[in-house]
Amino acid sequence: MDRSSPVPLYFQLAQRLQAAIEGGALTPGTLLGNEIDLAGSLGLSRPTVRQAIQSLVDKGLLVRRRGVGTQVVHSTVRRPLELSSLYDDLEASGQQPATRVLTDRLEAAGSEVAAALGLPEGTQVRYLERLRTAHGEPLAYLRNHLPASLLDPGVPLEGTGLYRLLRAGGLTLHSARQAIGARAVEPAEAELLGERAGAPVLTMERTTFDATGRPVEYAAHLYRASRYSFEFQLLTRG
Repeated sequence: MDRSSPVPLYFQLAQRLQAAIEGGALTPGTLLGNEIDLAGSLGLSRPTVRQAIQSLVDKGLLVRRRGVGTQVVHSTVRRPLELSSLYDDLEASGQQPATRVLTDRLEAAGSEVAAALGLPEGTQVRYLERLRTAHGEPLAYLRNHLPASLLDPGVPLEGTGLYRLLRAGGLTLHSARQAIGARAVEPAEAELLGERAGAPVLTMERTTFDATGRPVEYAAHLYRASRYSFEFQLLTRG
């Protein structure tokens, strides 16, 4: 700790702990010990340690468990905005993704879905509902509509990502139109995601196109705001 710095000591400690969590030095499940012990070992006051820990609890990096203590949880997933599968992104970052298939059926396309996929209203489309987890913890609730011919019935959706399956079937995913927002989670969604009713969630709607410009997917996803964020890269115009 740099006591000569204008940066508050609690903030310095919080930054060090966050860097250790995100860098893997403090792995998920690690117990930090109680505030008195931490304060003594670091030469800081107990209120300073308490404030640092609370700031990381608020960020979703630590959790206080009654009878257990303060524990490291899985760090927030930061996902770049690009045409990729959440499953593949999680797997590449060592997050141990898994999928629970909630719905897999053919249904008649309503007006919104038909317009997004460029199909006549009432056309049969494939509808998927999935819960994506990382390290066994709910992360995202995924709803996808696809032209019915793109995936064979019975394709094992639990063990891999949707985009990987589409590419394995010979489809070239070229581009997408996407909108990101936020809202309060509804009760049924909250139960699936392990959130409290009314908690904030991020929303993402995406229409994906193949190399010929044909719409091949219309997606409406929900992400836990406490565990997930989108990253943007902004460039100046010449």
